[in-house]
Amino acid sequence: MATKKPAKRTTTTAARKAVPPKAKVTKDDALAYYRDMLLIRRFEEKAGQLYGMGLIAGFCHLYIGQEAVVVGVQAALEEGDQVITGYRDHGHMLACGMDPNGVMAELTGREGGYSRGKGGSMHMFSREKQFFGGHGIVGAQVSIGTGLAFADLYKNNGKVSATYFGDGAANQGQVYESFNMAKLWNLPVIYIIENNQYAMGTSVKRASSETELYKRGASFGIPGEQVDGMDVIAVREAAAKARKHCTDGNGPFILEMKTYRYRGHSMSDPAKYRTREEVDDIRSHHDPIEGAKKRILDEKWATEEELKALDKEMKAISAAAADFAKESPEPDPSELYTDVLIEA
Repeated sequence: MATKKPAKRTTTTAARKAVPPKAKVTKDDALAYYRDMLLIRRFEEKAGQLYGMGLIAGFCHLYIGQEAVVVGVQAALEEGDQVITGYRDHGHMLACGMDPNGVMAELTGREGGYSRGKGGSMHMFSREKQFFGGHGIVGAQVSIGTGLAFADLYKNNGKVSATYFGDGAANQGQVYESFNMAKLWNLPVIYIIENNQYAMGTSVKRASSETELYKRGASFGIPGEQVDGMDVIAVREAAAKARKHCTDGNGPFILEMKTYRYRGHSMSDPAKYRTREEVDDIRSHHDPIEGAKKRILDEKWATEEELKALDKEMKAISAAAADFAKESPEPDPSELYTDVLIEA
């Protein structure tokens, strides 16, 4: 009698089919990526605490669980490349090298913030770091990111625009208008779809007739690739490939990052549309930070004690950012009249 094979455990979450990347990873790279992801996680946890204390008003969308996407992409970009994203943007700011103090101060609406306390969670910018927002309107950043790539082509500067949006925004009409122009003019733009499975609260399979979002550019002649967005090295390699495609003059490229957010859509979302078991499964088996930690320990690039010390350092940076934000004064009422008009 044939032995019955045990049933495979199945989930509805992040990509499973990606194989471990063959790319060479150095000790310094691995530790740097681990540090950057850890900083984002600890910063976001601290932001969540401040929100609960009433120090952050309005909307607050946390990036916890998706850290490997922005850290991996940033590792493949070069100085001068632009980054633009939607409202789940704190991780992108930190990955671009923006000061945690300034980011946290902006979250709390203080004068020391990147938008001098007037932008809040969803509207921060840094020309110095080539970070162009933080946009609250779903999909609005896609056409702007396409415009940044048009400027790169016009200037012939060899730079690219990394334009992030989510699985929900992937169904917006302006995304496809942007795709059409981007390919028509072969603009150097990488469209990065952060598919965290649920958009605002509706699963991809319930909202999209084509659930493999990397195929969305096919009718425009834009190639795409699906990536395990929980593996920072897989993300880095895919982003490097996409960047080369753009700088070689081949036009846009789409990367669908299969990832997962642990928290609700925003801090006000109880996330009752998914089970606790589903979230716990991802945390236990596919967490991007734990995966990076395992690689480091397996290669003996650091000890448990050294990684604990690094974690303590990231918590201290996040705590210091919170203290800076609380101590920073609120904007002067006169700020209501700045950045409204420009004399030309």
